[in-house]
Amino acid sequence: MLAYVQSVAQVSAGTILGITMLTSSLVAGGLVGLALSFRNLPDVRVLRNYIPSETSYIYDMDGTLLDSLHDEANREVVDLNQISPNLKRAVLAIEDSYFFSHHGINPSGIARATLANMAEGQTVEGGSTITMQLVKNLFLTPERSMSRKVAEAVLSLRLEQVFTKDQIMEMYLNQVYWGHNTYGVQTAAKSYFNKPASELNLAESAMMAGLIQAPEVFSPFVNYQTAKQRQLLVLDRMKKIGWITAAEAEQAKATPLQLGEITSFRASQAPYITDAVIQELTSRFGKEAVLQGGMRIQTTINLELQRKAEETVREGIASIRSQGVYADQMALVAVDPRTHFVKAMVGGVDYSQSQYNRAIQALRQPGSAFKPFVYYTAFASGKYSPDSTILDAPVSYPDGDSYYTPQNYDGGFAGAMTLRQALAQSRNIPAVRLGQEVGINRVVEVSRTLGIKSPMEPVTSLPLGSVDLTPLEMAGAYATFASGGWQSETTTIAQVTDSKGNVLLDNTPRPQLVLDPWAVAALNSAMQDVINRGTAASARLDRPAAGKTGTTSSERDIWFVGYVPQLATAVWVGNDNYSPIGKGATGGGFVAPVWRNFMLKALSGVPVENFKPMSNFVKP
Repeated sequence: MLAYVQSVAQVSAGTILGITMLTSSLVAGGLVGLALSFRNLPDVRVLRNYIPSETSYIYDMDGTLLDSLHDEANREVVDLNQISPNLKRAVLAIEDSYFFSHHGINPSGIARATLANMAEGQTVEGGSTITMQLVKNLFLTPERSMSRKVAEAVLSLRLEQVFTKDQIMEMYLNQVYWGHNTYGVQTAAKSYFNKPASELNLAESAMMAGLIQAPEVFSPFVNYQTAKQRQLLVLDRMKKIGWITAAEAEQAKATPLQLGEITSFRASQAPYITDAVIQELTSRFGKEAVLQGGMRIQTTINLELQRKAEETVREGIASIRSQGVYADQMALVAVDPRTHFVKAMVGGVDYSQSQYNRAIQALRQPGSAFKPFVYYTAFASGKYSPDSTILDAPVSYPDGDSYYTPQNYDGGFAGAMTLRQALAQSRNIPAVRLGQEVGINRVVEVSRTLGIKSPMEPVTSLPLGSVDLTPLEMAGAYATFASGGWQSETTTIAQVTDSKGNVLLDNTPRPQLVLDPWAVAALNSAMQDVINRGTAASARLDRPAAGKTGTTSSERDIWFVGYVPQLATAVWVGNDNYSPIGKGATGGGFVAPVWRNFMLKALSGVPVENFKPMSNFVKP
């Protein structure tokens, strides 16, 4: 009986071996012939220039991650030598342990799968190698048919003729899907374990390798116990084939795992900023490049300062509403005058309620905050100084078929006064007179020089802010005053590189002197009086500061824009439907305190600097 059983066993083993060898021969020989008939298959050589879609990352000035941008594929590509050896071995052990000995297909593996599927009457086991999986992901549809399987095998043979094993392994590990819209080993490692792929230990590597076959089902974020079972399976497989010792397997099984978080489609840390950055990059490079190009975008933003700006806006709008008037929105933009880098930007009170970025999209009238452009133009003409006299008295100017008669906010007249006094008290009639004397077209030219790009008509009322501008434009223009007339392009982006470090955009400041130094010093002197003894006393700081209030007719828009040598900030308050904020709502009474609150936070620990006096320069 024992001899019979041994005989049957030998026959069975021989039969299986024969079937395996026959199947292997048929498969190998058949594929060579079929390769000739699959001439319409893709040319695998295109992968020499293949660049997979990559996630783009947005950082603040200090390297803190603000946001990540991607389509469906959240991926960061890395070189093979940047991937932990633990992970490479774990993936090979569970997916294709004969990877380095076959030539793209594994006939014995196919034979085993064929026998198992025939026995069950359905597909219960696959014979795909890593090369075949890569081919399927890059070139073929997910359908399960014999013709597609043969095409997969043919392309795998071709792929192994063109690329080395290391190249194929690198492409595979960067291409494979790991669940939760996460593609590639680097992004998956950062998501599952909050570390780069190079730092994965054996326990982490085994768990990640175990996810590949069904990442959403096996994910530890979905079911940790299932993921743990898959990890044990991988470790046992590695031990069985001798790639780790029993002791190493047991140690890995007992190693505690600290999970990260799902990183795909997470919210931005500074959404108004990142929206502005995306808008600028999309207009320059196109949407596809931004979402799939693997850009590394260093913004000009300081996240700590951004947090202070957001806090200031929340506190400010609550304070304004508590004073018996109603404003539904506020915007704040802070610009460094030395670089014209935007350091903070808040486009609204609550991004979750409204994604409209009023800092860069809302065109609102600046009111008297526009007057400094007129006063600078007067000083730059060489005909005026802050102590020159101007008349605050009734005046009318032709305006089409009628006349334009400007009025002061209080309805009265102050008579003869210095330009310094007129600006500090925000008298309207002197500003209109000055605009006519220096020429409205010249005021428009100066505004363009200061970076104002919004449409602007040379109307008589322009000195009173009868033009629609954005808070970003106002902050950038005032930053040029703060810098003594030196200007770079105002931007939210410092630099953009690709994932390899190649520079795509470099916004290193290149300051140019665009204003007359004496005229700027004269304006800075007069605008300090606005805070020290004028309409913006509530903006006073513990250091020299200059600025200007702005209030439009019917109190629809109220502003304060001010600066010290190190920072210029514009704050706007209003309603999106242009309804009045309330009687008596002025920039000096309501917005200047908000500006002061932010500047005190922003300048904490920053040394006090003085503006350069007029005596340092020659009058034009």
